[in-house]
Amino acid sequence: MRLGESISTTLFGESHGPAVGALLEGIPVGTPIDEDYLKSELERRRPGSGISSLRKESDACEILSGVHQGKATGGPILLLIRNSDSRSSDYSFLPNQPRPGHADLPAMLNSDGFADPRGGGANSARLTAGLVASASLCQALLDEQNISIIAHVGAIGKIVSEKGPSILMDDEASQRVRCSDQKAAKEMFELVLETRKSGDSIGSRVDIEIKGLTLGFGAGWYRGLEPLLAHALMAIPGARAVEFGMGAKTAEAYGSEYNLPWYLKDGEPTTDGDGALGGMATGAPLIIRLTLKPPSSIAKEQITLDLSTGEQNSLNVRGRHDPVLGPRAVPIAEATVKLVISDMLQRCVKDE
Repeated sequence: MRLGESISTTLFGESHGPAVGALLEGIPVGTPIDEDYLKSELERRRPGSGISSLRKESDACEILSGVHQGKATGGPILLLIRNSDSRSSDYSFLPNQPRPGHADLPAMLNSDGFADPRGGGANSARLTAGLVASASLCQALLDEQNISIIAHVGAIGKIVSEKGPSILMDDEASQRVRCSDQKAAKEMFELVLETRKSGDSIGSRVDIEIKGLTLGFGAGWYRGLEPLLAHALMAIPGARAVEFGMGAKTAEAYGSEYNLPWYLKDGEPTTDGDGALGGMATGAPLIIRLTLKPPSSIAKEQITLDLSTGEQNSLNVRGRHDPVLGPRAVPIAEATVKLVISDMLQRCVKDE
Protein backbone atom coordinates (compact mmCIF):
# COMPACT_ATOMS: atom_id res chain seq x y z
CA MET A 1 0.00 0.00 0.00
CA ARG A 2 3.11 2.24 -0.01
CA LEU A 3 4.58 4.05 -3.02
CA GLY A 4 7.89 5.94 -3.06
CA GLU A 5 11.00 6.33 -0.95
CA SER A 6 12.03 9.94 -0.26
CA ILE A 7 8.45 11.10 -0.83
CA SER A 8 6.14 8.23 0.01
CA THR A 9 2.39 7.71 0.01
CA THR A 10 0.75 4.98 2.07
CA LEU A 11 -2.88 4.32 1.16
CA PHE A 12 -5.42 3.11 3.72
CA GLY A 13 -9.12 2.28 4.04
CA GLU A 14 -11.71 0.13 2.31
CA SER A 15 -14.40 0.93 -0.25
CA HIS A 16 -17.21 0.41 2.28
CA GLY A 17 -15.32 1.25 5.46
CA PRO A 18 -15.70 4.55 7.32
CA ALA A 19 -12.99 6.34 5.32
CA VAL A 20 -10.12 6.15 2.85
CA GLY A 21 -7.02 8.31 2.68
CA ALA A 22 -3.27 8.46 2.62
CA LEU A 23 -0.24 9.21 4.76
CA LEU A 24 2.13 11.43 2.76
CA GLU A 25 5.71 11.58 4.04
CA GLY A 26 8.80 13.44 2.88
CA ILE A 27 7.29 16.71 1.63
CA PRO A 28 10.02 19.32 2.27
CA VAL A 29 9.56 21.86 5.05
CA GLY A 30 7.89 25.04 3.84
CA THR A 31 6.35 23.56 0.68
CA PRO A 32 3.17 25.57 -0.14
CA ILE A 33 -0.01 23.51 0.36
CA ASP A 34 -2.83 24.58 -1.94
CA GLU A 35 -6.04 23.18 -0.47
CA ASP A 36 -8.15 24.65 -3.28
CA TYR A 37 -6.08 22.71 -5.82
CA LEU A 38 -6.42 19.56 -3.71
CA LYS A 39 -10.20 20.01 -3.74
CA SER A 40 -10.31 20.55 -7.51
CA GLU A 41 -8.24 17.42 -8.19
CA LEU A 42 -10.51 15.28 -6.02
CA GLU A 43 -13.50 16.75 -7.83
CA ARG A 44 -12.08 15.44 -11.13
CA ARG A 45 -11.72 11.93 -9.69
CA ARG A 46 -14.85 11.57 -7.59
CA PRO A 47 -17.81 9.32 -8.49
CA GLY A 48 -21.30 10.60 -9.10
CA SER A 49 -20.49 12.82 -12.07
CA GLY A 50 -20.04 12.54 -15.83
CA ILE A 51 -20.44 8.99 -17.16
CA SER A 52 -19.03 7.32 -14.07
CA SER A 53 -20.50 5.36 -11.18
CA LEU A 54 -23.59 6.95 -9.61
CA ARG A 55 -22.15 6.58 -6.12
CA LYS A 56 -22.42 10.05 -4.57
CA GLU A 57 -19.36 10.97 -2.52
CA SER A 58 -18.36 14.54 -1.68
CA ASP A 59 -14.70 13.50 -1.34
CA ALA A 60 -14.07 16.32 1.11
CA CYS A 61 -10.50 15.88 2.36
CA GLU A 62 -9.41 16.59 5.93
CA ILE A 63 -5.73 17.40 6.48
CA LEU A 64 -5.12 16.11 9.99
CA SER A 65 -1.38 16.75 10.38
CA GLY A 66 1.79 18.05 8.74
CA VAL A 67 0.42 21.42 7.54
CA HIS A 68 0.39 24.76 9.37
CA GLN A 69 -0.69 28.10 7.93
CA GLY A 70 -0.62 26.78 4.39
CA LYS A 71 2.89 25.30 4.50
CA ALA A 72 4.25 21.79 5.06
CA THR A 73 5.86 21.37 8.48
CA GLY A 74 8.09 18.51 7.34
CA GLY A 75 6.10 15.98 9.34
CA PRO A 76 3.82 13.25 7.96
CA ILE A 77 0.68 14.64 6.29
CA LEU A 78 -2.40 12.59 7.10
CA LEU A 79 -5.22 12.95 4.56
CA LEU A 80 -8.67 11.59 5.47
CA ILE A 81 -11.64 11.26 3.09
CA ARG A 82 -14.78 9.91 4.71
CA ASN A 83 -17.13 7.49 2.92
CA SER A 84 -20.73 8.65 3.07
CA ASP A 85 -22.60 6.77 0.32
CA SER A 86 -21.62 3.10 0.55
CA ARG A 87 -24.33 0.44 0.04
CA SER A 88 -22.94 -2.77 1.46
CA SER A 89 -26.17 -4.67 0.79
CA ASP A 90 -25.26 -4.65 -2.91
CA TYR A 91 -22.52 -7.18 -2.06
CA SER A 92 -24.54 -9.66 0.03
CA PHE A 93 -23.67 -12.47 -2.44
CA LEU A 94 -20.02 -12.29 -1.34
CA PRO A 95 -17.87 -14.19 -0.48
CA ASN A 96 -19.73 -17.29 -1.73
CA GLN A 97 -20.18 -16.01 -5.29
CA PRO A 98 -16.97 -14.22 -6.35
CA ARG A 99 -17.50 -11.83 -9.25
CA PRO A 100 -15.95 -12.77 -12.63
CA GLY A 101 -13.04 -10.50 -13.51
CA HIS A 102 -12.67 -9.22 -9.93
CA ALA A 103 -10.07 -9.97 -7.25
CA ASP A 104 -12.72 -11.18 -4.75
CA LEU A 105 -11.59 -14.80 -4.65
CA PRO A 106 -7.79 -14.23 -4.84
CA ALA A 107 -8.05 -11.58 -2.08
CA MET A 108 -10.08 -13.89 0.15
CA LEU A 109 -7.59 -16.73 -0.18
CA ASN A 110 -4.60 -14.40 0.12
CA SER A 111 -5.95 -13.06 3.44
CA ASP A 112 -7.00 -16.48 4.81
CA GLY A 113 -10.60 -15.34 4.60
CA PHE A 114 -10.24 -12.05 6.48
CA ALA A 115 -10.44 -9.60 3.56
CA ASP A 116 -13.30 -7.10 3.44
CA PRO A 117 -15.09 -8.12 0.22
CA ARG A 118 -17.56 -5.20 0.01
CA GLY A 119 -16.96 -3.22 -3.15
CA GLY A 120 -13.49 -4.68 -3.51
CA GLY A 121 -12.43 -3.68 0.01
CA ALA A 122 -8.84 -2.46 0.13
CA ASN A 123 -8.37 -3.35 -3.56
CA SER A 124 -11.06 -0.91 -4.65
CA ALA A 125 -10.45 2.09 -6.91
CA ARG A 126 -12.08 4.07 -4.10
CA LEU A 127 -8.61 4.18 -2.50
CA THR A 128 -7.30 6.25 -5.41
CA ALA A 129 -8.91 9.25 -3.71
CA GLY A 130 -6.01 9.23 -1.27
CA LEU A 131 -3.57 8.86 -4.15
CA VAL A 132 -4.97 11.92 -5.95
CA ALA A 133 -5.03 13.96 -2.73
CA SER A 134 -1.37 13.14 -2.01
CA ALA A 135 -0.23 13.97 -5.53
CA SER A 136 -1.95 17.36 -5.45
CA LEU A 137 0.32 18.37 -2.57
CA CYS A 138 3.38 17.56 -4.71
CA GLN A 139 2.39 19.98 -7.47
CA ALA A 140 4.49 22.83 -6.06
CA LEU A 141 7.62 20.65 -6.27
CA LEU A 142 6.96 19.92 -9.95
CA ASP A 143 6.21 23.58 -10.71
CA GLU A 144 9.61 24.56 -9.28
CA GLN A 145 11.26 22.38 -11.92
CA ASN A 146 8.88 23.40 -14.76
CA ILE A 147 7.69 19.81 -15.12
CA SER A 148 4.18 19.35 -16.52
CA ILE A 149 2.17 16.13 -16.46
CA ILE A 150 -1.08 15.93 -18.41
CA ALA A 151 -3.26 13.01 -19.50
CA HIS A 152 -6.42 12.37 -21.49
CA VAL A 153 -8.43 9.42 -22.75
CA GLY A 154 -6.61 8.16 -25.83
CA ALA A 155 -8.99 5.34 -26.72
CA ILE A 156 -12.29 3.75 -25.77
CA GLY A 157 -12.98 0.47 -27.50
CA LYS A 158 -11.89 0.84 -31.12
CA ILE A 159 -12.27 4.62 -31.15
CA VAL A 160 -8.82 6.20 -30.95
CA SER A 161 -7.91 9.85 -30.48
CA GLU A 162 -5.83 11.41 -33.24
CA LYS A 163 -4.49 13.98 -30.77
CA GLY A 164 -2.22 13.78 -27.77
CA PRO A 165 -3.02 15.04 -24.28
CA SER A 166 -3.83 18.75 -24.12
CA ILE A 167 -6.36 21.19 -22.67
CA LEU A 168 -9.86 19.79 -23.10
CA MET A 169 -12.43 21.38 -25.38
CA ASP A 170 -15.43 23.09 -23.77
CA ASP A 171 -17.99 20.79 -25.39
CA GLU A 172 -19.86 18.22 -23.28
CA ALA A 173 -18.33 15.13 -24.88
CA SER A 174 -14.71 16.27 -24.42
CA GLN A 175 -15.33 17.25 -20.81
CA ARG A 176 -17.21 14.11 -19.80
CA VAL A 177 -15.03 11.63 -21.70
CA ARG A 178 -11.88 13.69 -20.96
CA CYS A 179 -10.48 13.43 -24.44
CA SER A 180 -8.86 16.43 -26.16
CA ASP A 181 -9.86 15.19 -29.64
CA GLN A 182 -13.33 16.71 -30.07
CA LYS A 183 -14.42 14.40 -32.90
CA ALA A 184 -13.22 11.22 -31.18
CA ALA A 185 -14.68 12.38 -27.86
CA LYS A 186 -18.17 12.65 -29.36
CA GLU A 187 -17.93 9.12 -30.77
CA MET A 188 -16.53 7.80 -27.47
CA PHE A 189 -19.33 9.45 -25.51
CA GLU A 190 -22.01 7.87 -27.69
CA LEU A 191 -20.31 4.47 -27.47
CA VAL A 192 -20.16 4.59 -23.67
CA LEU A 193 -23.84 5.57 -23.43
CA GLU A 194 -24.80 2.68 -25.73
CA THR A 195 -22.62 0.29 -23.75
CA ARG A 196 -24.11 1.34 -20.42
CA LYS A 197 -27.65 1.06 -21.81
CA SER A 198 -26.92 -2.53 -22.90
CA GLY A 199 -25.74 -3.40 -19.38
CA ASP A 200 -22.15 -3.95 -20.49
CA SER A 201 -18.79 -2.21 -20.06
CA ILE A 202 -15.85 -1.43 -22.35
CA GLY A 203 -12.07 -1.10 -22.23
CA SER A 204 -10.14 2.13 -22.58
CA ARG A 205 -6.71 3.75 -22.66
CA VAL A 206 -5.25 6.81 -20.94
CA ASP A 207 -2.38 8.66 -22.64
CA ILE A 208 0.03 10.63 -20.45
CA GLU A 209 2.63 13.20 -21.48
CA ILE A 210 5.48 14.40 -19.25
CA LYS A 211 7.33 17.56 -20.31
CA GLY A 212 10.24 19.34 -18.69
CA LEU A 213 12.40 16.41 -17.56
CA THR A 214 16.00 17.52 -18.05
CA LEU A 215 18.41 15.48 -20.15
CA GLY A 216 19.91 12.73 -17.98
CA PHE A 217 17.27 12.85 -15.22
CA GLY A 218 16.66 9.36 -13.83
CA ALA A 219 18.84 6.32 -13.31
CA GLY A 220 19.76 3.02 -14.90
CA TRP A 221 18.12 -0.33 -14.37
CA TYR A 222 15.49 -0.72 -11.67
CA ARG A 223 15.49 2.88 -10.45
CA GLY A 224 14.99 4.32 -13.89
CA LEU A 225 12.06 6.34 -15.25
CA GLU A 226 10.35 3.59 -17.20
CA PRO A 227 10.68 0.84 -14.54
CA LEU A 228 9.46 3.05 -11.69
CA LEU A 229 6.59 4.55 -13.68
CA ALA A 230 5.47 1.17 -15.03
CA HIS A 231 5.57 -0.34 -11.54
CA ALA A 232 3.34 2.42 -10.12
CA LEU A 233 0.92 2.68 -13.05
CA MET A 234 0.29 -1.06 -13.15
CA ALA A 235 -1.00 -0.84 -9.56
CA ILE A 236 -3.93 1.34 -10.68
CA PRO A 237 -7.07 -0.84 -10.45
CA GLY A 238 -7.95 -2.19 -13.88
CA ALA A 239 -4.52 -1.56 -15.45
CA ARG A 240 -3.52 -4.25 -17.96
CA ALA A 241 -0.66 -2.70 -19.95
CA VAL A 242 1.80 0.20 -19.88
CA GLU A 243 3.60 1.36 -23.03
CA PHE A 244 6.29 3.99 -23.57
CA GLY A 245 6.80 5.86 -26.84
CA MET A 246 5.77 3.60 -29.73
CA GLY A 247 5.01 0.83 -27.25
CA ALA A 248 4.02 -2.51 -28.79
CA LYS A 249 4.32 -1.07 -32.31
CA THR A 250 8.08 -0.94 -31.76
CA ALA A 251 8.10 -4.62 -32.75
CA GLU A 252 7.24 -3.58 -36.31
CA ALA A 253 9.94 -0.89 -36.60
CA TYR A 254 13.36 -1.00 -38.21
CA GLY A 255 16.28 0.56 -36.37
CA SER A 256 16.75 3.03 -39.23
CA GLU A 257 13.20 4.28 -38.59
CA TYR A 258 13.23 4.10 -34.81
CA ASN A 259 16.55 5.82 -34.11
CA LEU A 260 15.82 9.54 -34.40
CA PRO A 261 18.82 11.90 -34.41
CA TRP A 262 20.00 14.21 -31.65
CA TYR A 263 20.04 17.95 -32.37
CA LEU A 264 20.40 21.26 -30.56
CA LYS A 265 17.33 23.15 -29.34
CA ASP A 266 17.89 26.45 -27.53
CA GLY A 267 21.51 25.42 -27.22
CA GLU A 268 20.70 22.09 -25.53
CA PRO A 269 20.89 18.56 -27.02
CA THR A 270 17.54 16.82 -27.52
CA THR A 271 15.75 14.40 -29.82
CA ASP A 272 12.26 13.86 -31.23
CA GLY A 273 12.48 10.18 -30.28
CA ASP A 274 11.72 8.51 -26.96
CA GLY A 275 11.47 10.74 -23.91
CA ALA A 276 13.54 8.25 -21.93
CA LEU A 277 16.38 5.88 -22.85
CA GLY A 278 17.97 3.48 -20.38
CA GLY A 279 15.83 4.89 -17.56
CA MET A 280 17.04 8.47 -18.13
CA ALA A 281 15.30 11.44 -19.74
CA THR A 282 16.33 12.57 -23.22
CA GLY A 283 14.80 16.03 -22.99
CA ALA A 284 11.95 15.09 -25.32
CA PRO A 285 8.40 14.67 -23.99
CA LEU A 286 7.87 11.25 -22.42
CA ILE A 287 4.70 9.59 -23.74
CA ILE A 288 3.02 6.80 -21.73
CA ARG A 289 -0.07 4.78 -22.62
CA LEU A 290 -2.01 3.01 -19.88
CA THR A 291 -4.51 0.38 -21.04
CA LEU A 292 -7.44 -0.40 -18.73
CA LYS A 293 -9.75 -3.39 -18.82
CA PRO A 294 -13.54 -3.13 -19.10
CA PRO A 295 -15.00 -2.71 -15.59
CA SER A 296 -15.83 -6.20 -14.31
CA SER A 297 -19.09 -5.33 -12.52
CA ILE A 298 -21.74 -5.19 -15.23
CA ALA A 299 -25.54 -5.35 -15.24
CA LYS A 300 -25.64 -8.29 -17.64
CA GLU A 301 -26.10 -11.75 -16.16
CA GLN A 302 -22.77 -13.56 -15.68
CA ILE A 303 -21.72 -17.05 -14.63
CA THR A 304 -19.61 -17.71 -11.55
CA LEU A 305 -18.74 -20.47 -9.10
CA ASP A 306 -20.87 -20.79 -5.97
CA LEU A 307 -18.33 -21.78 -3.33
CA SER A 308 -21.04 -23.05 -0.98
CA THR A 309 -22.23 -25.69 -3.49
CA GLY A 310 -19.24 -26.14 -5.80
CA GLU A 311 -21.47 -25.50 -8.81
CA GLN A 312 -21.62 -22.73 -11.38
CA ASN A 313 -24.60 -20.39 -11.04
CA SER A 314 -25.79 -17.21 -12.68
CA LEU A 315 -24.91 -13.92 -10.98
CA ASN A 316 -26.56 -10.54 -11.31
CA VAL A 317 -24.26 -7.89 -9.85
CA ARG A 318 -26.14 -4.98 -8.35
CA GLY A 319 -24.66 -1.64 -7.39
CA ARG A 320 -23.38 1.50 -9.05
CA HIS A 321 -20.47 0.91 -11.38
CA ASP A 322 -18.50 2.64 -14.12
CA PRO A 323 -19.20 1.51 -17.73
CA VAL A 324 -15.63 2.56 -18.63
CA LEU A 325 -12.55 3.34 -16.52
CA GLY A 326 -10.64 5.78 -18.72
CA PRO A 327 -12.38 9.10 -17.91
CA ARG A 328 -12.02 8.75 -14.13
CA ALA A 329 -8.54 7.22 -14.52
CA VAL A 330 -7.17 10.42 -16.13
CA PRO A 331 -6.53 12.26 -12.82
CA ILE A 332 -5.47 8.97 -11.19
CA ALA A 333 -2.83 8.34 -13.85
CA GLU A 334 -1.61 11.93 -13.60
CA ALA A 335 -1.43 11.61 -9.81
CA THR A 336 0.54 8.38 -9.99
CA VAL A 337 3.11 9.93 -12.34
CA LYS A 338 3.34 13.08 -10.17
CA LEU A 339 4.16 11.00 -7.11
CA VAL A 340 6.83 8.97 -8.91
CA ILE A 341 8.53 12.03 -10.44
CA SER A 342 8.32 14.00 -7.17
CA ASP A 343 9.94 11.12 -5.31
CA MET A 344 12.73 10.92 -7.91
CA LEU A 345 13.29 14.68 -7.66
CA GLN A 346 13.58 14.55 -3.90
CA ARG A 347 16.00 11.60 -4.07
CA CYS A 348 18.19 13.69 -6.37
CA VAL A 349 18.19 16.49 -3.79
CA LYS A 350 19.19 14.07 -1.02
CA ASP A 351 21.93 12.53 -3.16
CA GLU A 352 23.44 15.97 -3.65
